[in-house]
Amino acid sequence: MYLWLGGQEWIIVLIAIVILLIWGPTKLPSLARGVGEAIREFRKAVSGAGEREEKRAAERREEPDNKVLEMARALGIPVEGKTREQLLDEISKKLSQMRGGVSSSSAHQQSAV
Repeated sequence: MYLWLGGQEWIIVLIAIVILLIWGPTKLPSLARGVGEAIREFRKAVSGAGEREEKRAAERREEPDNKVLEMARALGIPVEGKTREQLLDEISKKLSQMRGGVSSSSAHQQSAV
């Protein structure tokens, strides 16, 4: 008759009996409710932490940092109302123009000599 229960099932049955004896049948529903609420809060906190990290990462990508702002201003690029990515793109274009101008002027100087 008891052959269908293996080793692990007996442990679970034994734990359930001990819990029933310690807290009694009147406390079990409130105990189960408390455990359920704790699990729900834990899951909400774990998922909320991931969402907060994603929001912070998105804000960091969007907001230009001080170094990017300083570099853009030094190159004469207007910075108001632009995201970090837009500023980096304009800085890159400006630097490639400056390099292109330097290499063409140095080539022009070499041909003149």
